[in-house]
Parts: sequence; C-alpha cells; structure tokens
Amino acid sequence: MIGKNMNLKEEAAKKALSFVKSGMILGLGTGSTAAYFVDMLGEKISTGELVDIRGVPTSKETEVRARKWGIPIVRLGEYPKLSLAVDGADEVDPALNLIKGLGRALLREKIVEVHAEQFVVIVDDSKMVARLGTRDALPVEILPFEAEAHIRWLNTLGCRAELWTEDDSSPAVTDNGNYLVKCWFKEGIANAYELAQALSTRPGIVEHGLFLDMATKVIVAEDKNIRILEK
Repeated sequence: MIGKNMNLKEEAAKKALSFVKSGMILGLGTGSTAAYFVDMLGEKISTGELVDIRGVPTSKETEVRARKWGIPIVRLGEYPKLSLAVDGADEVDPALNLIKGLGRALLREKIVEVHAEQFVVIVDDSKMVARLGTRDALPVEILPFEAEAHIRWLNTLGCRAELWTEDDSSPAVTDNGNYLVKCWFKEGIANAYELAQALSTRPGIVEHGLFLDMATKVIVAEDKNIRILEK
C-alpha cells in the first residue's frame, strides 16, 4: 500500500533503496525521482544503516546533492564495475526500453549506467507508454559547432526537432558544454533501434536519450501498489 505521506516518486525511490547493500558502489542518477533516492540513501548512511557506500554521480547537480549527505564520490576510472545504478526515466515501454534525458544529463547517465551490473529504473505509472516518444520529446545532445545543421538533419527523421532553450531564449547547455535538442514524434518512434543507430553514426550528434536494453528492473509506483518489472 502506498504511504499516505509519500508521493509516487518517493515510493519508487524507497523501493529501489531496498536493493542497496553495504559495500556497494552505486551509479547515482539525475532528476527529481533520482533526487529522492539520493536523499534516502544519504539518510541511511548518516544513521549507519548502510556503510562503505560510494557513488558515481551522473551530473554536477547530483554530485552536489550527494556530497551534502557525505556520500563518498568516486570515478569510473577507479571503479569500472558498479554494483547498481538507480535513476528515473521519462518514458518506459513494454520491453523496458527507455527515453531519458529531460533532466539534461543523458550522456553522463548513459556512460555511468552502462557500467552497472544492475540498472534499476524508478518511475510512477504515468511514465509507462505503449510506444516510446508518445508522451514526451526525445532529447538529443549535439555539438554547439554548426548546431543549426544538426537540427536541420534531425528534422529529416520524421520528427519536429527544436533547440532546447532557457527562459531567456539562450541554448540549454549540458554539463559537457553541449546543446540539447528536443525531438517530438507525432505518433511515437516507429523503430527505436533504427533511430538509435542513425543518431549514433551521425557526426555532430553526441548522444541520444534512447536507453535500449539497459534496464534490468523497473520499479513502477501506482496509487495503491508498487510493481517491479523485469526483462
């Protein structure tokens, strides 16, 4: 039963915390749902319920949050195999493929999470979709150099691609110094694997928000219960 004083994101994060054991090296995700997880993890560490935990953050924002809790920060160069990575998602399809990146950290998230023995995704049920691209835009990270050319090419892929901008109309910039583009697909993404391949081989496209065949578990918080989906 979902707790009266917790929202669905918190409940999903709380369930993910049950997979964490002392001594683990964790990938720490980015975004509002992942922030709940980092806070709960920090509380467990501060009370001594979890010990010898280290974390690899997926963004500067997450690193700041983890350090405030005293979570030791390490790098993949030191620890190339992570026990577990926990992060949210913007969309999850029936095959547990994901769209991620609307928290602006898709490249670092993918780098960290591909090193995890287990990648646990935490979402509320609103993020579940029949086809990727039907609920939100697909974020794509591009080089600032000749950005207009990259956006023009993205618009040939059956989507409406627009530069992601701040409130003052300046380009949104990632922790890596790159720009972001939002790609909207009117009827969703017909073939996510083909699209991922096309994006991965195009010069100037740094990374995309399709996380395919990466999630090992998806924790879905609903109004009255929590489901754990596995491949």
